[in-house]
Amino acid sequence: MGENDLRIADLLQLGDAEIDLKESGEEPSFVMIGCPVDEGVIRNGGRPGASQAPPLIRKYLSKMTPPVDMWDAFVDVLRRGRDVGDIPQGRMEEMQEELASRIAPWIARKVPVIVLGGGHETTYGHSRAYRKAQQPHHILNIDAHCDVRPLENGAGHSGSPFRQILEDEESRCLSYHVMGLQPQSVAREHLEYIRSVGGEFAFADQTGTKSVLEKLRKLNGGRDDGPAVLLTLDMDSVDQSQAPGVSAPCASGLSKSVLLEAARAAGENGSVLSLDVVEVNPFFDRDDQTSRLAALVVWYFLLGLCLRIDE
Repeated sequence: MGENDLRIADLLQLGDAEIDLKESGEEPSFVMIGCPVDEGVIRNGGRPGASQAPPLIRKYLSKMTPPVDMWDAFVDVLRRGRDVGDIPQGRMEEMQEELASRIAPWIARKVPVIVLGGGHETTYGHSRAYRKAQQPHHILNIDAHCDVRPLENGAGHSGSPFRQILEDEESRCLSYHVMGLQPQSVAREHLEYIRSVGGEFAFADQTGTKSVLEKLRKLNGGRDDGPAVLLTLDMDSVDQSQAPGVSAPCASGLSKSVLLEAARAAGENGSVLSLDVVEVNPFFDRDDQTSRLAALVVWYFLLGLCLRIDE
């Protein structure tokens, strides 16, 4: 678009962040990666299609502009950020392990990471990166579902990632918190399981912008030097009038503003080390409405990151 009409596509560099680091000696301001997986959604009886989301989220993100009131800071963060592309498609477990291996070095160096899913099975690979990096962390999940289902025939799926994380003896996850739950979509056993492992949950009618921001503040105790926070945003937590293109649409979901403000606050919060956006399903979208919203969620996280880095 030119210097007078900059878009994110003009600012965000593509390529190998490790090579760039060696050449420049400067850590990237953030690293973004896609995980186009939905095998876990299929295993869980859901609607496939989330594997097609990362390119569309990037498409709409690339067209967005820096905010006028934070132009210089936003341009600086984007120019120092790196988009390292997508994990090659393959078997779900292999993709999860590849995602973990690719982002673990950045987690270890506390470089913010953005992961574009994929189904919610993406988050199991995402959390394994913390295990590889030996980085203790809390998980905050904004979701209509608990996603602590048992494995099916010994295999993980999109409904099991947090049980897998919590039952992994080498996991570095300290606690699991889920907000935005839909009472008609949650089994009592799943809530009891969360209680049994010391986790916390909140239903949709208890989940608003204020409560999510309070939870983020609580998890780091108001400090930026405590354990990290992994924030995972499931787009099926949003009302289907605003996010129709998901694996499991929600007729009584959250307002999109809750996710947008959560993403901005997470970007600003020095304890939030990584974010993933999952369960966008382009096959069932309307005019790419949900992909556009997911891209805006990432934009809001980047906006918050400007405030964090500028401090």
